Order: sequence, then structure tokens, then C-alpha cells
Amino acid sequence: MAAKPGERKLQILQNLAEMLQKPQGEKITTASLAARIGVSEAALYRHFASKAQMFEGLIEFIEQTLFGLINKITSEEKSGVKQLEAVLPMLLGFAQKNPGMTRVLIGEVLVNEDSRLQIRINQLHDRLEATLKQSLRLATSQQEISAEIDAAAQANLMISFVVGRWHQFAKSGFKREPMEFWIAQGRGLIKG
Repeated sequence: MAAKPGERKLQILQNLAEMLQKPQGEKITTASLAARIGVSEAALYRHFASKAQMFEGLIEFIEQTLFGLINKITSEEKSGVKQLEAVLPMLLGFAQKNPGMTRVLIGEVLVNEDSRLQIRINQLHDRLEATLKQSLRLATSQQEISAEIDAAAQANLMISFVVGRWHQFAKSGFKREPMEFWIAQGRGLIKG
């Protein structure tokens, strides 16, 4: 029985994400992806016009997941500090649970792909940084952290920390977990 178009598309993206979990980081081709799924390359192209479009599908999944979780946190939690205490470990935990997606988040697998994909990841990082800055400003207005903290600079430090942990995770062959040392490091990162 043939898979429905939406199911096949999802199957392609799931297999691509699983292939990205291999720490060796060998280049993924449409031929290797098609072989893994057991379909022809032509079958892949019935669902995606290009490999870049497949990576865009993964980026869309990442964006929807992360910002869905962030929106839930910020709507339920009115404290700026508590928002940060939830968002930062969520970002680290997402990578830990999704090693293949981590390689997309850091742009490693996008190097030889369409440049618009890296631009999109950069925009994702910028949106995450803006979210952190908003929570920092809220925490400052609520007097949870010092008014002397520069929200823009601190948000940049926070996103740099997160992206650095993502890099460390991917470059270690997924051995150095992003959440490692979070309890010890998180408080200093949030309170400045």
C-alpha cells in the first residue's frame, strides 16, 4: 500500500534527520536517502523539488517546534527570569534529543547547500536572541535582575552559549551533551 503524500514527505524528512545523526558527518546525497527509504530518487523529487527543499522542511520543523515551545513558556510564565530558566534548557534539551537537527542548527550540514539555508538558520538564531532579550527586559522591569544589565549584550551572550553547546555536542560525535553543567552554569548566565 502506497504512503499518502503527506506521510511520504514526513518519512523522507525523518530519514534525513536520522542520517544526520551519524557523527561521521558523511555527505548525504539524494541517492543515499532514496536507498535508505527504499524508493527511487525520482520518488523523492515528487515530494521535494531539491535537496535544499528537504533541508528547508527540517528547518521549518525546528522553527515550529522551538517557537511553539517558547510561545507556550512565555504565555504561561509571567516572570522574565523563569522564562529564561525554561527557554535556555529547552534549547539545549532540543538539541540533545535531536542530534541530527543539531547539525542543521549549527549550519554544519548546510555548508555545501543553497546559501539561503544558512541565511535562514542565521535568522532563526536572531529570533531566538530577540526572544531572550525580551525575557531579560521583562526580568529587569520586574526587578528580578539588575537594571544595569545590558539586555542586548546578555541575550547575545546567552545565544552564543547555546550555539556553542550545540557545536560542542555535534563536534564531539554527540558525546558532550548540551545539558552538561547546565545547573552550575545556568544561574550565572541568567543572573549576570
